[in-house]
Amino acid sequence: MSIKQAQGDLGIFGTDPGSVIAIKVLGIFVIMVVMTLLTIWAERRIVGRMQMRIGPNRVGPFGLLQSLMDGIKLALKEEIIPKGVHFAVYAIAPVIAVTAAFLTFAVIPFGPEVSILGHVTPLQLTDFPVSVLYVLAVASVGIYGIVLAGWSSGSIYPLLGGLRSSAQMISYEIAMGLSFVAVFLYAQSMSTSQIVAAQEPMWYIVLLLPSFIIYTTAMVGETNRAPFDLPEAEGELVAGFHTEYSSLKFALFFLAEYINMVTVSALATTLFLGGWRAPWPISLWDQANVGWWPMIWFFGKVFTFIFVFIWLRGTLPRLRYDQFMKFGWKVLIPVSIVWILIVAIARYLRSTGGVESRNLLIAASAALLLVVMISYALDLRRKKSDELETDRLAIAATQEFDPFAAGFPVPPMPGQVAQPSRHSVIAVQSPAAKVGITMEVTEEN
Repeated sequence: MSIKQAQGDLGIFGTDPGSVIAIKVLGIFVIMVVMTLLTIWAERRIVGRMQMRIGPNRVGPFGLLQSLMDGIKLALKEEIIPKGVHFAVYAIAPVIAVTAAFLTFAVIPFGPEVSILGHVTPLQLTDFPVSVLYVLAVASVGIYGIVLAGWSSGSIYPLLGGLRSSAQMISYEIAMGLSFVAVFLYAQSMSTSQIVAAQEPMWYIVLLLPSFIIYTTAMVGETNRAPFDLPEAEGELVAGFHTEYSSLKFALFFLAEYINMVTVSALATTLFLGGWRAPWPISLWDQANVGWWPMIWFFGKVFTFIFVFIWLRGTLPRLRYDQFMKFGWKVLIPVSIVWILIVAIARYLRSTGGVESRNLLIAASAALLLVVMISYALDLRRKKSDELETDRLAIAATQEFDPFAAGFPVPPMPGQVAQPSRHSVIAVQSPAAKVGITMEVTEEN
């Protein structure tokens, strides 16, 4: 590993010949497609095991080619386009979604400098001083593909799915951006390669644990994955924003979702897990962070995040929409703002020589997590109390209630059931004649 790469020098980017750039672009494209196929296969196998099923095991060894066959089948299927669509927007929406998904991986570092065609180059397509903001900007553009797909379909369910997606993007994009601020303050850079270089002594998952938790939560909401898959809730919206899509256009949306999973996992690895740096104790090996070996550590961390995505889908039920919005606006965003203030104070104290910021941040992280846990426990206690009160009222409502007890009819309160009295009238129907006979029931009878 060179000194420039260890220091995160941006001067090493932009000097590659065209052939090396073409190899990098092609390599990123192939990696994204292959990882998408593997992720789909892994999701079906893992969720199948969680549900005591086998999963795909027919096409190829262990069913590894099942995802490829599904993609070919989708591409060859007949395309059905409803009459009421706005065709130009309807056709361009999936292209926007999948293009934005591919572009975000351009600034992700895979490893240190290596030799490609005799030219020493970093394992990263490009980098610049605000590359993390570039990822946020491109991810925001990708949401337009979903929103436009819902609007252009000319159907109510896709429109509702597109509106949900826009609200979801606004809510969780703010929390995601705020989680990055603490990383920027501590690394003093927005460049992905420089952030990885700044984590050489210690990964930011240790120093900035609240930021990591906030980001991992927001990235699930950002990718429309369970339990935050409200834009495509099949129990409510049939399939959400892509209800009216079929064939290859539907496959593009499918591809974009899984590429986004890989992208946000790679960004989490870059910002909080040391990027391509080897974990301990592998890092004790002198050659662990040299050459092509770091790609193994990088993709191992990425697949760990993908497994968490799959685990959540096979475990948690979908949230209600009010729960989803409340969690984003009343939990994630306030906690992010408080944590940013703590990190800013810690950095200021370190610059003035007051205290060691590392110890202060670890203590502040523990205190903030404790406050959140206490708040959550109090909220659960309040909900339990409300449930007990509701049960008590329900039991009281089931007690006998005679509407004529005071001598004149009184309507029952909500939840109360009026008991039959001597003034009650019931209807008796003859099974044979199918004739309704009404008679008055008195105490004497």
